[in-house]
Amino acid sequence: MSRQWMSLVGALWLQSMAGTNTNFPAYSTQIKKLLSISQIQLNNLAFASDAGKLLGWFSGIAATYLPLWLVLLIGSTLGFIGYGVQYLFLTNHIHSLSYWHVFSLTFLAGNSICWINTVCYILAIQNFPLDRQVAVGLSTSYLSLSAKIITDIVNVINFSSPSERAKVYLLLNSVLPLFVSIVTAPVIRETKVEKSRKLSDGFRVMFIITLATGAYAVITSMESAMNKLLPRLLSLFGMGVFLVLPILVPLTEKIKEHWHRQCWIRRDTRICDLSNLEEAEMRISQEENTNCGVKEENDIGFAVMEEIGAKKMLMRLDFWLYFFVYLFGATLGLVYLNNLGQIADTRGYTGTSALVSLSSSFGFFGRLLPSLFDYLFSRSKYAISRPATIALTLAPMTGAFFLLLHNSHVPLYISTAIIGICTGAITSISVAQTTELFGTKNFGVNHNIVVANIPIGSFLFGDLAALIYRRQRNSSDGICLGMKCFQTTFVIWGCLCFLGTCLAFILHIRTQKFYNHLRGRN
Repeated sequence: MSRQWMSLVGALWLQSMAGTNTNFPAYSTQIKKLLSISQIQLNNLAFASDAGKLLGWFSGIAATYLPLWLVLLIGSTLGFIGYGVQYLFLTNHIHSLSYWHVFSLTFLAGNSICWINTVCYILAIQNFPLDRQVAVGLSTSYLSLSAKIITDIVNVINFSSPSERAKVYLLLNSVLPLFVSIVTAPVIRETKVEKSRKLSDGFRVMFIITLATGAYAVITSMESAMNKLLPRLLSLFGMGVFLVLPILVPLTEKIKEHWHRQCWIRRDTRICDLSNLEEAEMRISQEENTNCGVKEENDIGFAVMEEIGAKKMLMRLDFWLYFFVYLFGATLGLVYLNNLGQIADTRGYTGTSALVSLSSSFGFFGRLLPSLFDYLFSRSKYAISRPATIALTLAPMTGAFFLLLHNSHVPLYISTAIIGICTGAITSISVAQTTELFGTKNFGVNHNIVVANIPIGSFLFGDLAALIYRRQRNSSDGICLGMKCFQTTFVIWGCLCFLGTCLAFILHIRTQKFYNHLRGRN
């Protein structure tokens, strides 16, 4: 069990450094100036980062045949190259890169995130088969902290020049994921668990630590207030302490195992001597295989509708409903966050880093809340299906886009927080949704096909926003200022989000029988 928990802690650390694409808005304006590119070209760079997910299924195939630690190191190395060469270009160590070279490097860096995410998802799913949504939600919630952590580091270094800050962002994006991958590689392993008892005490402690971490991130994101109360270095140190705290769970479990020389064996309430662990596992496994057989579960205990491969999945109506729900939900939210720098500039707001940090912190809670609700209510008859949960999440997100039509900084903060939390929630729910709709045997490939809608949406929705921006520009240097720059875009995005809400309810109706059966069985 201590190995199970340590693998989850490793996933938390990896995810906290894996979301390097989320801090793109913090330096996108400087990239635009340094490269002398248009708004459409800038949007295409944001698209390139997302387009790396089009080849994310390579990581799923690699995870099938290679050790997870090797998959992890391959992914982090791709990011090291993609961001590192861009950093050398901006610091004038490389002079011959064209715009398309930068585009390709951004694509490579975006693909690297898929490899790290795939490893973390597989660890959570395989090592915690009866608590998959809880484990996945805990780990993916930390992905939203990446922008917050890197911004804190940049603030401590305290470069006043925006161009210098952009360079530091790229350097940290390159180095930090590789460093954390090397540190966590020894604990990245699958623990073969056929049936696992509920790990309530450990998850309870994890939730307390995670909620405290998120609260600390939100509070310290309020830049103007925190500069007076808490020095930047102390703020970063506090975040580091919160990141280390989860290791208390596996350490406590390890101490208990060595102190009592006992361990809990699967669902059985008996204990065994560690010296006879293998024999006891075989005996209890035989008993469970004889007495416990559930047709709706696959070979590691997941409740799924059916185990299907990628080709068969693409022919299912449920897949395409799910695909467009994600496209008009989480993907649309990510496109908004990618354009956050430009949106803030058109409103005359200069605190883009604070907005990025705010969206990152609320995205953290968004990714965590589904796992918290699953932990508390998954066995309750009042639990609702995951498609219905996504629909209820999309509703406030629709309102947030229309709220942005109000010309004030307050709606900008409120909408950014709502879109951040809803985008994070849908991203977290989708992992469990993919396993329930299409099974776990081909999860690595199937889920990467689902999230391939992110680059498609990034290109379509982002270029639409850029074209409207260019048409509305009102200065000699091509810069657009005022509410009209993104006004039409917000209306279109809000309508698409509402369409996604309707499609989610249709998916809920189509899968209602399956979820009703699950509730009846629990």
